[in-house]
Amino acid sequence: MFLRELSSPVSELPGCGPALVKRLSRLGVFRAADLLLLPPRDYEDRAALRLLSAFGSGPVNCPVNVLAHDWFGFGRMRTLKVWVEDDEGTRAALVCFNRPFLEKSLPVGARLRLFGRFEWRFGELQSSAFDAERVDTGDAFRPAGVLPVYPLTEGLGQASVRKLVRKALELWGRVDDELPHGVIQKRSLARMADALRLLHRPASPDDAALARRTLAYTELFYLQIMIGRRSLARREEARPTGSVDTRLACVLEERLPFSLTEGQKAALADIAADMAGPWPMARLLQGDVGSGKTLVAFMAALYAIAGGGQAAIMAPTELLARQHADTAARLLEPLGVRLAFLSGNVADAARKPLLSALASGDIDLVVGTHALFSADVVFRTLRLVVVDEQHRFGVLQRLAMGSKGSRPDMLMMSATPIPRTLALTVYGDLAVSTITTLPPGRLPVITHLARMGNEAKVYDFVRRELEAGRRAYFVYPLVDRSDRVELKDAVAMYERLSREVFPEFKGGIIHSRVPEADKRATMADFAAGKLSFLVATSVVEVGVDVPEASCMVIEHAERFGLAALHQLRGRVGRGKEQSYCFLVWSDGLGDEGKRRVMAMKDTTDGFLIAEEDLRMRGPGQITGTGQSGQLELSFADPVRDAELLEAAREDAQAILAEDPGLLGADGSVIRAVLERASPFAERTAATG
Repeated sequence: MFLRELSSPVSELPGCGPALVKRLSRLGVFRAADLLLLPPRDYEDRAALRLLSAFGSGPVNCPVNVLAHDWFGFGRMRTLKVWVEDDEGTRAALVCFNRPFLEKSLPVGARLRLFGRFEWRFGELQSSAFDAERVDTGDAFRPAGVLPVYPLTEGLGQASVRKLVRKALELWGRVDDELPHGVIQKRSLARMADALRLLHRPASPDDAALARRTLAYTELFYLQIMIGRRSLARREEARPTGSVDTRLACVLEERLPFSLTEGQKAALADIAADMAGPWPMARLLQGDVGSGKTLVAFMAALYAIAGGGQAAIMAPTELLARQHADTAARLLEPLGVRLAFLSGNVADAARKPLLSALASGDIDLVVGTHALFSADVVFRTLRLVVVDEQHRFGVLQRLAMGSKGSRPDMLMMSATPIPRTLALTVYGDLAVSTITTLPPGRLPVITHLARMGNEAKVYDFVRRELEAGRRAYFVYPLVDRSDRVELKDAVAMYERLSREVFPEFKGGIIHSRVPEADKRATMADFAAGKLSFLVATSVVEVGVDVPEASCMVIEHAERFGLAALHQLRGRVGRGKEQSYCFLVWSDGLGDEGKRRVMAMKDTTDGFLIAEEDLRMRGPGQITGTGQSGQLELSFADPVRDAELLEAAREDAQAILAEDPGLLGADGSVIRAVLERASPFAERTAATG
């Protein structure tokens, strides 16, 4: 039987009563398959004998005799101390915090098998983190081998979980393979039943490594099968091929005061080929901040409009959507493009005629927010959907937009460069165009680090920039003061910067609580030079384009993720003047915070920063834990297992190419697993 068929509740295990079932549920363990696939977080190698005298070279692992019991402290703090001695005569103390019951479990005179880390404290060798198991006095020492260390929850210890898993293997461990036998042999993997046994009861670290490798490959393989099937589904019905009408786009290009970069030209060539092809386009356009992706999207929209279709551009925030609409009005309306803007704040009086014009085809291009997903938004001939900052939308949301047209072309855009390993997992069914070149005349932003308390030097530097007619951003992690954390906030700092630091300059403030109309007015004043500095939260992370802004000051920089820091830094450096980013960090900077700010200081390459971000945060966090389509992997890590990912992709593509229906001799295994919704398929189905 397959793992998915193991739907028996864990309560069927002998000795697993209601209290234990409740504790296991906190670990996400409800059924047999969940317990068999519970990944150990580590392993303890208890195969080698290590006496108490060798405590400095690793965990002690030896037999000991209990010499005496001692108690210290008073009342609820009264704590048991168990004195033990090994066969060499070395003595040590086992400090039993909150474990008074060990007085009976480890009686004086008992022989124990002891494992734990010891240190010299208070004039004695002692340990408070140990495992001790009674053995017969006359028994020779038998090493316990390699033991798994599981994630735990309150009231659940390692011994209990190990015992339950051992019972689960005995009762349910005879499972069928979930990979084709040819793949198992080709990749030197273990059979599924063997992999589960080696995962939980390895005889050596190599056994545990083989089990993890097999299960990681299985996750990645089914992820690639899902991605491949999604790609094949787009090609079920071919459309007439032809050529793209580029006349409108050529007119726009001729009117621009600058030339397109080579990266933009290459991306447009990819898009034109896709839009003229026999299947709907599914392309990811990625590029660093300021690389000119929006202009490429406008030209792609002109391809669709010139061919008699409509286009839609979606953005995650109203601020960004309105900026796109304003830019589109300036560039495209002179070409005769009929443009509309739609968000949740558009009043009914204006919304109804707008929707009517959209349905009748009297609007060529609509720019908007999540409001475009609404059921009453209907197009006449939707040909192209552009999703900006696509990682902020869920998979189901993107699919909902695609259903509004007759299989429209889809162009996803990301200003957060996506590492190859993540692109192969989450976006493996998309073609990718990458713009690596910046517009001519742009200078790399210089990044400086400053410790909290040295802000005065930063402010003096910014003042000189403001006196030269340039502008500055000041970004804070909070809108206003919090009683829970001592952090600077935007509201208080706006008052201080306006009254004390830069009284001679006029500033503005925007954050999530500011009404949209006020945000637009403030941003317009900042762009026009009526405001010299802008105080904000991370709402300015995307979509703000003010070439005259030359300084970005981010206070409490350790509170922001790497991707957010890179996006915020990208708000400056958009003109021809040298720009600067100041990361002001506080005393609470931990190791991870240091890695983030140093990565920002060392490079302006968004792809290098994205790789570091992926290493630090993991794929689940980067793809967005709150959105539909998150990546859920228990054993595989796209960074660590990049080679395994490539192998799984190669094998999955080969099987789909030979047997798209998964009906062949080898493919029958895959089909059977998918029909039973294997736990591996279940975890990866969300990305489909």
